[in-house]
Amino acid sequence: MNDNQLNDQNNQPKEELGVEEDQAGKPRYSPVSAAFIGLIAVFILYQAGGSLLTIAIFGFKIQNADVTSLRLLTTAGQILFILLPALMFTKSVYPDVGKIIRLKIPKISEIFIFSVGLIILATLLQNYLYIQNFIIVKLAQNFTLVDKAKNFLDQLDKMVEEAYGNLLSYNSVFEASFLVFVVAVIPAVCEETFFRGFVQKSFEHKFKPFLSALITAIFFGVYHFNPYQVIPLILLGLYFGFAAYKSDSIFVPMTMHFLNNFMALILLFIFGKDEISTPVNVSYSDLKISLISFTGLTALFVILIFFIKRYYFRVKLIEQHKNDFDNKTGFN
Repeated sequence: MNDNQLNDQNNQPKEELGVEEDQAGKPRYSPVSAAFIGLIAVFILYQAGGSLLTIAIFGFKIQNADVTSLRLLTTAGQILFILLPALMFTKSVYPDVGKIIRLKIPKISEIFIFSVGLIILATLLQNYLYIQNFIIVKLAQNFTLVDKAKNFLDQLDKMVEEAYGNLLSYNSVFEASFLVFVVAVIPAVCEETFFRGFVQKSFEHKFKPFLSALITAIFFGVYHFNPYQVIPLILLGLYFGFAAYKSDSIFVPMTMHFLNNFMALILLFIFGKDEISTPVNVSYSDLKISLISFTGLTALFVILIFFIKRYYFRVKLIEQHKNDFDNKTGFN
């Protein structure tokens, strides 16, 4: 085949060459509308539906309920009210579920670099919480409105602690292992499939990647009903979204989500709840240390993000050169 024949073949419509247009990611309905409908539906199902199911099984005295049964119910709630709707919404809107959910096996190097970033970010956010709590306490001491808001947030925070207090208790190695499954494995699979899979990918059809990840992260933070940690959760969700977009694999943010929850559990197992919780009252000396750590870790995290972006830029260049070579030699 000479060069003219090769060029003529490359210029022919794909249908004439027997190659169908890739319609795998083309939505049947508005992807943005589908994402918001999914967010509303899952919120109602998981919060209202989960609460009603809990009351129906255990009644109003949940504190007296069997801990193992509560953990099984929590697992079932994640699967039935988050994972299953995520898959059903994806299947109803998109022809190819795997492409939208990002069912691609990542490289070990990808998991490693994002894991390093997670460790830095988690430590950074812990220092942020010290700074945040110091500011809130000082403002509450000087402004009545802030003090009232703080009291309200304290009540919400207490409710969250009471709701999860029994779930995090354990008396044996088996219970600790099951706790890892309930608190780290199941949320990583279910929540990432929904948020970084269906929701973020739907937004990416309309918005730029950063905005898509940010919108998804905001909903991710709000969904957890943890008033003092909503900003750290949003930032964590944004990092998960960045990982999902760059790697194009849902398994990367799943791994990050699992590691984040697993590290928190390990600290809980070793030090106990009281030792790892962020203190409400922070001294000036603690604030100074937190500010220095926060600044240094932020700089380190920004450098790592730059490195990750360069890594994927080089990967893209290599793939582009390979495709160009295949096109010239007629191997594709």
